[in-house]
Amino acid sequence: MKRIVVLVSGRGSNLAALLDAGIPAQFAAVISNRPGAGALALAASRKVPAITLDHATFSDRESFDAALAAEIDRHAPDIVLLAGFMRVLTGAFVNRYHGRLINIHPSLLPAFPGLDTHQRALAAGVKIHGCTVHFVTPELDHGPIIVQAAVAVRDDDDATTLAARVLQQEHRIYPMAVRWLMEDRLQLTDDGRVHLRDAGAESSALVGNIKFAVCEKSLGRRSH
Repeated sequence: MKRIVVLVSGRGSNLAALLDAGIPAQFAAVISNRPGAGALALAASRKVPAITLDHATFSDRESFDAALAAEIDRHAPDIVLLAGFMRVLTGAFVNRYHGRLINIHPSLLPAFPGLDTHQRALAAGVKIHGCTVHFVTPELDHGPIIVQAAVAVRDDDDATTLAARVLQQEHRIYPMAVRWLMEDRLQLTDDGRVHLRDAGAESSALVGNIKFAVCEKSLGRRSH
């Protein structure tokens, strides 16, 4: 059975969605850079090894990332998932797990990389917002897209209400994408394209009330 390591910093809602999804894999460890993160208690309650590696005890980003990589490798994962992991990773770390490091981001990338995505989306006046599962590359929030889900922005939305609806879609598409990975249905090409084999009805399913699709374009282009 394939093995997964999940990196977390917060309460662990995406971790819970992953653990509840019946993904055909073993969750080998959950690692947090923040002592006391809710996700650690969640992992322990599901009998998944829960490990703290406090970034504040390291002198610089490089030494933390080296220690994190050593801990990850101890569990021999096939893929590493970022589930609310609030650290910018060094290029050396990201390249070490090329094609095996996955993130979920609360916007329709390449729009609104970084933090405060929901408030920024509202300030920009967009009518469609959402979330993205993507392979991680050294450029922040700019890796090849695996799948996206969209939600309509309502006239009465604030950042909290919009975030709640986006989070519902995160909980749907992240387990879906991980399942595709575990079933060897995804191909990441050298030119940064993601292809899904045997997509069937999944590639035209409805998420929210808005159609989502597996993205097969290179992430070298920006739409904003």
